[in-house]
Amino acid sequence: MAAAVHAWTQARPDEKSSSALTFEPFELPKTNQRTLGAPHQPGTISPLALKPSGTGSTDIDLDQAVQTIKDLQGRDKFLTKSLAQHGTILFRGLPIHDANDFSKFAHAFGYQPHEIIGIVVDRPLLAPNVAPANEAPKDVLIYNHNESPQVPHAPEYIFFYCHKAPAKGGETPISSSLELFHRAKQAIPEFVDELAEKGILSKVTYKFDKMYEGGSTLKQAFGKHIQDDDDEQTRRAKIEAQIARYGRGKYTSWEWTDDGIVLTHQLPAVRTQPETNLPTLFTGLAAYYKNAKVNSKTRKGAAQQCFGDGTPIPEKYLKTLAEITDEIRVLHKWQQGDVLLYDNIIAQHGRQPWEGEQSDRVILASLFDGESVPGAYTGKDWAQVVQALDDA
Repeated sequence: MAAAVHAWTQARPDEKSSSALTFEPFELPKTNQRTLGAPHQPGTISPLALKPSGTGSTDIDLDQAVQTIKDLQGRDKFLTKSLAQHGTILFRGLPIHDANDFSKFAHAFGYQPHEIIGIVVDRPLLAPNVAPANEAPKDVLIYNHNESPQVPHAPEYIFFYCHKAPAKGGETPISSSLELFHRAKQAIPEFVDELAEKGILSKVTYKFDKMYEGGSTLKQAFGKHIQDDDDEQTRRAKIEAQIARYGRGKYTSWEWTDDGIVLTHQLPAVRTQPETNLPTLFTGLAAYYKNAKVNSKTRKGAAQQCFGDGTPIPEKYLKTLAEITDEIRVLHKWQQGDVLLYDNIIAQHGRQPWEGEQSDRVILASLFDGESVPGAYTGKDWAQVVQALDDA
């Protein structure tokens, strides 16, 4: 914790700031926080856990917290740079009590709200840029993954807010995509090289009706401009216009079926972190493998991935990715009011099952874009992704 304490001592708002609130780092149980391995700098912990210094949540108000965030971000985007180092930041002890409070706090960072194009889960809007994190049944495992690895347009920053924590289970995993790449390069170099050379073909199925409990429909995914009186030709044209916003040209194709549409994207699974250019395994490959093993009786996945040339990825490689992930991840035990902030480029998240009622765990999410997107690890045309085109 020494490096983190030193950094935050230097980062407190100056005495002339309009905000009197300061943050200080604190330690979490080892099951909830770890020192990251290479290529992270020695002594880097994740998550970096922060709380208001010398006060309780009853002594501060939300406006103070929001102003403090703005002050810190105004100092050469200090929080964003800290996040790029640690991958995940936990904020605890703040007066955040509902979706609107959470929205105000998340927007204080100054990021651009992310529009999910081709969403595969049902996320009804609860407040500005705030929705449930995932509505899947409580016994469904959602293994570690980067957000939206199956489509070209992914958010750079993810905020999670705990409105209600279950008594047992329901943790949110945290692991480093940078460390995953580094470990995989050592353990299965031939797989990483093939993945970098070929990329992946991601096939995503969208049906007129939702594919599984908590999943989205085709209209939710691409039908934002569809009207009730549109004929079939018009509906299809509007859906295809939304798909075109990916801006991927020949690297995104689609096929209409009797019950929906199947999109195929050629995408990089190895991308690079902006500024450092460190390679990161930006993927859900381990999650597709693990989820299929654990949830085989309760859920059928909407996405399938293989190598970019269409050949299947051997299960032994996916199994190794999951084993490495198990070794490098921690499980965040939620407390009501917690906010977890992820740098989606370099940190993976998920969701553990929980005991009790479905309503015992309420986690909300807010997704944002950054100023840049992950860079290309290779010089292949398909290996560079861009932010989505504006809506017509």
